[in-house]
Amino acid sequence: MRLFAMFAAVAALTFSPATSFAQEVQTDPPAWPFEESDIPVDPAFHFGVLDNGMRYVLRSNGTPEGTALVRLHIGSGSLDETDSERGLAHFVEHMAFNGSTRIPEGEMIPLLEREGLAFGADTNASTGFERTLYMLNLPRNDEDLLETALMLMRETASELLIEQEAVERERGIILAERRDRNNFAYKAAIDGFEFSAPDARFVERVPIGSLDVLENASAEDLRGFYERNYVPNNAVLVIVGDYPVELLEARVKHWFADWEANEAPGDPVTGPVDITRTDEIDIYVDPALNETISVSRYSPWVERRDTIENRRQNLLRQVGFGIIGRRLATLARGENAPFRAARFGVDELFEDARTTTLTVNTSDGEWRNGLIAAGIAVRTALEYGFSEAEVAEQVARLRTSIENAAGATNTRSNSALVSAALGLIQSDNIPSTPQSSLERFESFADQITPEAAFAAVRDEIAELTQPLIRFQGRAEPDGGSEALTAAWSEVETAEIEAPEFTEAAEFAYQDFGDAGEIISDTIEERLGIRKIRFANGVMLNLKQTDISEDRVSYRLRLDGGNLLNTEDDPLKTALASSLPAGGLGAHSQDELVSILAGRSVRFSFGSGSEGFQMSGTTTPRDLELQLQLLAAGLTDPGYHKEGEEQYRRGVAQFFASMDATPGQALGNKIGEILSDRDPRFTIQPEDAYAALTYEKLQADIGDRLANGAIELAIVGDFDPDDAISAVAKTLGALPNRETDFMSREDARYRPFTADRSLRVITHSGEPDQALMRVIWPTTDDSDHAEATRLSVLARVLQIRLQEVLREQLGQAYSPSARSSTSRTWRNYGTLSVNVAVDYTQLDPAREAIMEMVDELRDGVDQDLIDRARQPLLERYENLLKNLGGWMSLVDNAQSESVRLDRYFDAPELLEGIAAEDIEAAAKQYLDSESAVILQVIPERFATETQGRE
Repeated sequence: MRLFAMFAAVAALTFSPATSFAQEVQTDPPAWPFEESDIPVDPAFHFGVLDNGMRYVLRSNGTPEGTALVRLHIGSGSLDETDSERGLAHFVEHMAFNGSTRIPEGEMIPLLEREGLAFGADTNASTGFERTLYMLNLPRNDEDLLETALMLMRETASELLIEQEAVERERGIILAERRDRNNFAYKAAIDGFEFSAPDARFVERVPIGSLDVLENASAEDLRGFYERNYVPNNAVLVIVGDYPVELLEARVKHWFADWEANEAPGDPVTGPVDITRTDEIDIYVDPALNETISVSRYSPWVERRDTIENRRQNLLRQVGFGIIGRRLATLARGENAPFRAARFGVDELFEDARTTTLTVNTSDGEWRNGLIAAGIAVRTALEYGFSEAEVAEQVARLRTSIENAAGATNTRSNSALVSAALGLIQSDNIPSTPQSSLERFESFADQITPEAAFAAVRDEIAELTQPLIRFQGRAEPDGGSEALTAAWSEVETAEIEAPEFTEAAEFAYQDFGDAGEIISDTIEERLGIRKIRFANGVMLNLKQTDISEDRVSYRLRLDGGNLLNTEDDPLKTALASSLPAGGLGAHSQDELVSILAGRSVRFSFGSGSEGFQMSGTTTPRDLELQLQLLAAGLTDPGYHKEGEEQYRRGVAQFFASMDATPGQALGNKIGEILSDRDPRFTIQPEDAYAALTYEKLQADIGDRLANGAIELAIVGDFDPDDAISAVAKTLGALPNRETDFMSREDARYRPFTADRSLRVITHSGEPDQALMRVIWPTTDDSDHAEATRLSVLARVLQIRLQEVLREQLGQAYSPSARSSTSRTWRNYGTLSVNVAVDYTQLDPAREAIMEMVDELRDGVDQDLIDRARQPLLERYENLLKNLGGWMSLVDNAQSESVRLDRYFDAPELLEGIAAEDIEAAAKQYLDSESAVILQVIPERFATETQGRE
């Protein structure tokens, strides 16, 4: 349409077409940023503009097959609010679920649940400074569901009723959300905003809004914001999924072409930001905060359009900042590390300024040493530049990332493509094809030299002289502001020396002996899972699938895990997850980073209820190296001391803030309460964790590493013969191992408290925040039908919680319910309700929950069952459309083959559940006398509550 109008104007005028063209370009800005860029846009995206000005981005895509994502982007957020509207952008977002022309209040969520979309997971929205985004995830690609989704998006765009009664009901939910978010981290972020730009408008436009506005806003106020900002030329609709583009475009036009055009809001003011500020200090203290210090200076904002040349310069900057970050990470990983982590880089403060910042995270009281060490490291880099080896390492990482993206071009996920489209809309980033990105990278890679990267960084940064310094932590720094200034002066005056560079060593673990012999090779016919056993006992499960092109997921399960913990030694496996921090025998963790640069591999290790685990994602070309790394981790863990130190620093931080929020306090006490202080499920004293060593860990789990049963699952796009050969040369070549996982029946007992008195936990957070969890004991998951029935019951509870505590009473923002039937602990399971409320509303919330439960015990409406069940059925239908879903079946296909039977039984079990089944389950399990009620309250009110734990 724009092109036709331009040529019509040219033909009607008597002066030269060239002059006319120039005038048209000036007065008619492009609809899309790629129209002014030399980066070719990915042609699989389809872009359009309706006559009313609404834009849309469409793409047909089959990963995951038979699904789609729909997004409505409104180009206004909290920055578009007036002083009297602070919080209304977010309030309007909430009203999208509360009545429109076609959908009465309270009917939108049930409608979507009947279609298989769970509220929160598949139906959601969010508000930011500059945009509001509405999201629908369609679990199937039938045209009726698409029609419903587009109808709902159109209702949101222009047809919201915003009636006063609905506003009053939603007000409580928004105030609850504001209360829940107002924790130590949020308040620290606000203080950071205020220090960064004291007079800027964005500081006063945090999306959650002001309490006064939220408590008093009327429907008329909300409609004023809605009508001003929800207009066609301020909206973009994005649809990516398994539909033909022609169908999508036709339906978009059907639903949105008659949306009446209106004037779009202008760009909001964000600043001002005074970029000349120097020598200012901010100290912010909160008992829950880890110690962090930042040093920064401002420079003018520079507009950089997304062009080939700007991307090349960005690559140079990325390499340079990556090298500095790598040096800081080396210091953080080393023995006697001066800090926990550090970052140096340049960020944008909207379009008002650029800020160069060094941020250092330290253990409590160590800020000075950490700041000086990090500051000197940055100064050294900016004085002496980079080495060829450092540049090569960063280039290798970039090349691998870009090559991997190109290799997966044909199976990019809906979510990845939606992110690319939103990147264009929100940040003017051109969504080019991964292959073209790789070609541009390779054409420029030989120009990424130490000198070029160094120059790019030097040109980008502001010198950190007379900087703005901000400290946050649990206590003020010794010496206060003067000490902070003095420490930075020491950085600036310290003598620095040119760094010494070393070449990366060769990976030492490439030969594990003669390849293992296969003694069993069968195929599970229903799912095509190949099950192999090697002579040394290693089990291998393979599932070849191209649903994620050029991607391979793996999961190794090793006998042992948390079942090794005992009442006498409950922390036996606590240090296990820090095994990778100790590196390998021949390489420290930091050396491994350099050795493995540019390869899609990782060294991970964790302890779970059913065993130890090593897992991740790689590519077909790096699969053998990944298997070598797995074998090395089992046969020669390094146990280097720096890994212990990293663990101890984390322990100290954990204990310093373990009750900082209601959720943290509950999570850290619930195991102790439910188990009657069984040490295996109880947080032990801090010094018990601090005393853990690699020497003890080696003694405790060394036998499992050497001898424990192994089951390895590999899922994805690989050649089976190559994979089998690589496993044979690594894990299959190890000495003989146990052939089966130990049952450890004596360890599978988990007590559930018989004490049903009210339990009270205290937290040190906000005085109006409280949390209630109601827990009923159920059973383990040995009976699949019973576990399924409990899952549906939990979904019913979830829906009713949202309807009662959220929508009707406005007491809670995100109440939840969950059934957990244990695979590990015999006869153990729980069904729980979790509700965050105002401290003064604990008793009414408990009464509402118990009344709701009693209603379920008296009978359940069939429609409620259908709404609870349909998302579970859709989840089942889509399980095997991604590698994670396949892995959930393949990882234990030999040791727990019954899980495969359960997969095939699930739909029939779900479909067979009727209202009377859920009513019976409610009567069986949801007895008020059997419930354990935990209340998490502010510590200042502890003496007001009886029955304190």
